[in-house]
Amino acid sequence: MTTTLSPHLQDLENESIHILREVAGQFDKVGLLFSGGKDSCVVFELARRAFAPQTVPFELVHIDTGHNFPEVLQFRDELVAETGARLHVAKVQDWIDRGDLQERPDGTRNPLQSVPLVETIAERGYDAVLGGARRDEERARAKERIFSVRDSFGGWDPRRQRPELWDLYNGGKMAGENIRVFPISNWTEADIWEYIGARELRLPEIYYSHQRKLFNRNGMWLSPGEWGGPNDNEPLELKTVRYRTVGDMSCTGAVESTATTPDEILAEISISTLSERGATRADDKLSESAMEDRKKEGYF
Repeated sequence: MTTTLSPHLQDLENESIHILREVAGQFDKVGLLFSGGKDSCVVFELARRAFAPQTVPFELVHIDTGHNFPEVLQFRDELVAETGARLHVAKVQDWIDRGDLQERPDGTRNPLQSVPLVETIAERGYDAVLGGARRDEERARAKERIFSVRDSFGGWDPRRQRPELWDLYNGGKMAGENIRVFPISNWTEADIWEYIGARELRLPEIYYSHQRKLFNRNGMWLSPGEWGGPNDNEPLELKTVRYRTVGDMSCTGAVESTATTPDEILAEISISTLSERGATRADDKLSESAMEDRKKEGYF
């Protein structure tokens, strides 16, 4: 495994660092959405490099569904302790307890994150929020610019997309609006894993092959937890798996895999015919426009 970046990765890193410095220069208070997933870990690493030797000037924000993988939460807290980063956690359960949100019949809480996200942005006073979305993940995300204007309700209107010529980014906004910024928009899943390997980044252990008791529901291998478990006709099976993406346990499926290193994962995804979200995220399969509808409501 090399610790030297390829020219392609060096260009991507330089572009992302430029974007992060533009954000710091154009906005007063910035949040960095951090789930503990691989993409948010890469954005955090890029921010550390952009502002070294100072600490990252952005506050980390986690919209916690309450159904997260324990390994990911442990990793998040360890990273914050190690780096001295500031972390704000908004718990979906608090909105449910207040009666502002209702549990879904399927137990999935990922679609419930929009309201806590929009209200947290307003309460914390962020005028920009960084996210780890990439254009190759999903069709709706492929439409979005790097600097994306959101209205006072957090909504996204594809018709209000601004041109982004060369490396110029327009952070202008009206009162009540905020800007969502995606510094790794131009990266692919393969780029992410190559970068993780080259920079030797630590990730939650569930990204690598391990044994886990799972059950199959609608073609997805799910892990039981506080969110729920298998029905009578869904036996638990011990499988050797890893996760391509992490989210709410109720809708994030594992993939069978023996890959234990970034290089092995790169070899594995190079022959995959499914995107990471298309293969492992049930919430993106609710309808053809599921992600775009959620983005219009304030989701990333």
